[in-house]
Amino acid sequence: MKRKSALLLVITLILALTVTACGSKTPAPGAGTSAAPKQLVAEIGPNPETIDPALNSAVDGGNMILFAFDTLLNVDKDNKIIPGAAETYDVSKDGLTWTFHLRKGLKWSDGSSLTAKDFVYSWKRVADPKTAAPYGETVLGMVKGFGEAAKGNLDALGVSAPDDNTFVVQLATPCAYFDKLAAFATLSPVNQATIEKNGDAWATKPESYISNGPFFVAEWVPSSYILFKKNPNYRDASSIKLDSIKLLLMEDPNAAYAAYKTGETMMIKDVPTAEIPSLRGNKEFHVDPDLGTYYVSLNDKLPQFSDPRVREALSLAIDRKYVAETLMQGTYTPASNFIGTGVSDWDGSNFMDNANGGKPYIDVNTFDANLAKAKKLMADAGYPDGKGFPTITYSTNDAGYHKVVAQYLQQAWSKLGINVNVEVVEWAAFTPMRRAGNYQSSRNGWLFDYNDASNMLDLMVSTNGNNDGKYSNPKYDELMKKAAAEVDPKTRSGYLHQAEDQMMKDAAAIPIAYYNDFYLQNSKITGSWHSPYGYWYFQFADIAQ
Repeated sequence: MKRKSALLLVITLILALTVTACGSKTPAPGAGTSAAPKQLVAEIGPNPETIDPALNSAVDGGNMILFAFDTLLNVDKDNKIIPGAAETYDVSKDGLTWTFHLRKGLKWSDGSSLTAKDFVYSWKRVADPKTAAPYGETVLGMVKGFGEAAKGNLDALGVSAPDDNTFVVQLATPCAYFDKLAAFATLSPVNQATIEKNGDAWATKPESYISNGPFFVAEWVPSSYILFKKNPNYRDASSIKLDSIKLLLMEDPNAAYAAYKTGETMMIKDVPTAEIPSLRGNKEFHVDPDLGTYYVSLNDKLPQFSDPRVREALSLAIDRKYVAETLMQGTYTPASNFIGTGVSDWDGSNFMDNANGGKPYIDVNTFDANLAKAKKLMADAGYPDGKGFPTITYSTNDAGYHKVVAQYLQQAWSKLGINVNVEVVEWAAFTPMRRAGNYQSSRNGWLFDYNDASNMLDLMVSTNGNNDGKYSNPKYDELMKKAAAEVDPKTRSGYLHQAEDQMMKDAAAIPIAYYNDFYLQNSKITGSWHSPYGYWYFQFADIAQ
């Protein structure tokens, strides 16, 4: 793992005493004028790995960052880009210069002024190799000078602040979706003073977690809850109706469900899968589509997974229809491609429909034939009936269908003569372990950060910080490089399709199903929404009396 301190920070959090925001550092709530303050209690995950915008790569951490930070641009309930900290922006005719005009009078949650220089600092921090931001290349790779900045020359990055209210970005190549990147949590502004004073630990304590969004972190009890209070210094504080959001940090879906039934929480993301049949038809039970894929990563650096024939065999041995429709009770959809449903192509059509000549890479309706081919591939690779192939350790966290899928993989891969041991890892340690490559095979998944196929295809670039499988193919890297530099949308799309062709041929990842979020939410919650990127926008919610 590039970021050596990540796991240490997590352990520090878990061992920490209850901490609350100091009055000298955090603002007064400023919204408690009514006799009964409005607090929304929800469960969207356990202890986060991190809530440092530059370091986070998980959906639960991203959702928490969404409550606390305000990016240059925002995303509305229709998934359209709208003004955020920047009131307006201009793009040069050649598409290489983006000028963001910040709102006047922006402030941090501690009341100090926020200026364009804060964005310069924050974006350079994402590029800084010392930060080792997983998304660094994804969100800044098209910015002029990124390559030099990623080697340590931060001043080479094409970002500047001509004045306090103007932030200018110079791109090396045009980027049609750069507005979406400007609305992405990784590029949130962070407070230089608190980071320089507290180091990486700044994002582990309420008193040092200074932000600029609708809410600020007021209390944090690891493995119990995080309390967000309304930020009176937010640029549009008058529009925020809640006084606080309390997120229960729960690893056990059964405990979350019990808390929902007793009224301790008004929403839970982690519904016990055994309860789903009884919940169908309940108006508070929701199944919403996401843009994303549930897949398996194999550590390609290990000799047993270095042969693409072995990787393809392990993929074809999985009955995706059975997994999605039976084990996952129809809450997911069988995956035939890496890029799934709902992702747009250059002309507005579905990217998936145009992939592989209009045919699925994996026919989910011909499992018997797939299994027969899988057995032949193993024999061709030198492992007939699995003879000589080492036992696989499959790592997963304990939530949703993950353990059920793990148990199924034990059965599925046993048909190839392969033994599988299942290792259950706590969530906060799971993602850093996977990113560091300290595993053999692992549950994985990706929810899109913005609707562009490159967002997920970038994961397989050899230098990408989120390339958990350590897949490396120069042909693939070159195709993605061409796509990043291509101005013509149709030609760019062609490169992206070729890239997916290559990674599916190499079995760089094993797609299993396409995501949906299934959750329980009290009908008294109004004004919020769930996005296809897996976020709940509770910061704009209200509670009906």
